[in-house]
Amino acid sequence: MLRSVRKPARYTGGELHAVDKNRFFFKKDQDLRVHFALCFPDLYEIGMSNLAIQILYAILNRDDDTYCERCFAPDFDMRGYLRERGLPLTSLESGTPLSDFDMVGMSLQYELSYTAVLEMLDLGGIPLLAAKRDEADPIVIAGGPITCNPEPMAPFFDAILLGDGEEALPEIIEALKSKKRNALTRREFLTSIAGIEGLYIPSLYDVAYLEDGRVKGIHPIDPAAPPRVKKRLVRDLDRASMPLEPVVPNMEVIHDRMVMEVLRGCARGCRFCQAGFTYRPLRERSQETLVRTAGRLIENTGYEEMGLLSLSTTDYSQLEDLVLALLPMTEPRHINLSLPSLRLDAFDFNLAKEIAKTRRAGLTFAPEAGTQRLRDVINKNISEEEMLDAAETAFLNGWDRLKLYFMLGLPTETDQDVNGIVTLVRKLIAVWDHLPRESRSKRLKVTVSTSFFIPKPFTPFQWAQQITPDEMAAKQEQLAAGLRDRRVSFTWNTFESARLEGVLSRGDRRLAAVIRRAWETGAYLDAWHEHFQADLWQDALELIPGGADFYTRGRQPQEVFPWEHLDVGVSRDYLQSEWNKSKKGEVTPSCYDRCSACGCQDFKAGLCPGVLP
Repeated sequence: MLRSVRKPARYTGGELHAVDKNRFFFKKDQDLRVHFALCFPDLYEIGMSNLAIQILYAILNRDDDTYCERCFAPDFDMRGYLRERGLPLTSLESGTPLSDFDMVGMSLQYELSYTAVLEMLDLGGIPLLAAKRDEADPIVIAGGPITCNPEPMAPFFDAILLGDGEEALPEIIEALKSKKRNALTRREFLTSIAGIEGLYIPSLYDVAYLEDGRVKGIHPIDPAAPPRVKKRLVRDLDRASMPLEPVVPNMEVIHDRMVMEVLRGCARGCRFCQAGFTYRPLRERSQETLVRTAGRLIENTGYEEMGLLSLSTTDYSQLEDLVLALLPMTEPRHINLSLPSLRLDAFDFNLAKEIAKTRRAGLTFAPEAGTQRLRDVINKNISEEEMLDAAETAFLNGWDRLKLYFMLGLPTETDQDVNGIVTLVRKLIAVWDHLPRESRSKRLKVTVSTSFFIPKPFTPFQWAQQITPDEMAAKQEQLAAGLRDRRVSFTWNTFESARLEGVLSRGDRRLAAVIRRAWETGAYLDAWHEHFQADLWQDALELIPGGADFYTRGRQPQEVFPWEHLDVGVSRDYLQSEWNKSKKGEVTPSCYDRCSACGCQDFKAGLCPGVLP
């Protein structure tokens, strides 16, 4: 089999620090043990770059009575091999078919992985629909950032975890042990765990629709189900351990490095950013915890790069002290220290110079919009002057590679805003050109990367309309024409996939039939542009009156959203206030400057002390 597929290391397991309980686990009484399949619906090299997979794998395997194994979506060649021979999809550690596990957990990171979920369930021998599973089938649970609107996939899952999983998942495992000891039925078990904070059981809720297809309401149909499911929050990150012996792949993966999460959440409030709202409140790990963790990671992995991970690493309150404490550990071993998420207005170039002593990488920043007017609309509180000053400092300190991220199709965007991206890039190049040659490097390289705006749940822009594919194409062509410069390269994503993501991100349960139809006709690994088949999705969307246009339309102020029964902490009133402010071009200060009473102050955790202005 391994000689028949590309990159066979994807399927072998046996990596450094992979857990092996095969010798004793299967000898335990079945009523006393839990066999858990941790699944990532994309290729191995993507899934093994995901920190959540490493965290949950380590947490669950601390319990001798729980065996957590990994499973990833097979590439097309392996999928074909399994299909042709009637073989099931199995776990890496013990080669167990997914259908033989007690519980199967899917990590949902992006909407375009949905067809891979169905493929893994089907290859694993598990009925696709939760309603079709019987007592012998595993409990199928989902978690991850996009479960803040799980409705398009709700019929395929028995349970869905909203929020942080480090504390909730062990509670679910203990409940599953109790189910086995007490011989509870599937329904009895799901009803019993409906009270676990953060856990949503779709089968216990009914969705009503208006005649025009909009959602009328989502209501529990069982007294065990709460009217609203509140997300699970880890209040103290120092108590949420990171893996000290992460699994080290035997092949190169997308992010081939050791990683430490320095903070979780964001205080900035960019109105398009789902993670910035759903991960609130901002919480930090202490410097002492991070330094101690770094020492163990260096000892246990052998990686040549250490990433400090967060939504905005430069916001970490002890960043300078942390970096200065880490450098004596990393520099002698030639380990590169990287800060993936940077803000121009909070970037310390003296600190960057210290980091760059090991290896000077390019600088990546995200202005998101080309004009100040549009940056105010999206609440991206950074000025052109700050960007130009930061670029000049970078160039004077030896940087000659700059990557800039922008978003096209934002609410209220005009041709002038698109041209503003070109103007800003030209001004950045002009800063370089006006510096004395002896003060800078010889050659400048600027990469402009764009994506299309996608309205997301639990953001102020959840009411916004997504632009059409024709409008996307026109904006892309306009920008490409203006960026013709030998020092500038321009990259973009496809508008067909952006359109589909817009449909799925704000979709309702009726889309489950669309997802299934697309998968049945061949859609798979849709996040890979070379595999994305827009025509399959267009045909499948004909199952819904209005098709894609119904889901990409603007929403009415009082319209009921498909995720109305879920509570991530940020209130609807606050988001609507921010939506109204965006249309006026009014900005909102960050949580560092003033509490805006978004609703997360009720958690009384991290940056949210519960004291209103």
